Amino acid sequence: MKYEDAIKELEGIIAKLSESKIPMSEACDIFERGLELSKFCYAELNKAKGKITVIKEELGTLLEDEDENF
Repeated sequence: MKYEDAIKELEGIIAKLSESKIPMSEACDIFERGLELSKFCYAELNKAKGKITVIKEELGTLLEDEDENF
């Protein structure tokens, strides 16, 4: 699953749960799915944050090396 797909599904879940006509058992199942998707999205964001941090550190090192060569 892609992050964007999970977000889209979460938006649909929010819309469904906003309706007051959903039976409680169905609402609980939908809410549980929403929690799973939220965890997935959070993990994906943390992975992206980690990658960005590594890239920034590598770029900083490259720039420092470049400054030393001038």
